[in-house]
Amino acid sequence: MTEDDARTLAAEVLAGIAPDADLASLRGDEDLRAALDLDSMDFLNFVAGLSERSGRPIPEADTPRLYTLHGLLAYLAPR
Repeated sequence: MTEDDARTLAAEVLAGIAPDADLASLRGDEDLRAALDLDSMDFLNFVAGLSERSGRPIPEADTPRLYTLHGLLAYLAPR
């Protein structure tokens, strides 16, 4: 998966959880949860959606790596 693929996937999954959220408006180091007003359940659903749509398991221990856009892309792209 390329970084562009990861960004597209994240945007698509996020659209189902927070339709008004815009990943393009975020800084790479900004906390997605705070910037997009995602509560813990929303973020859990976001991670589950990323895992399901990518076909790759995302262990709970890796969840903090997905808190920022940079972290999310770095995690998903090379896998």
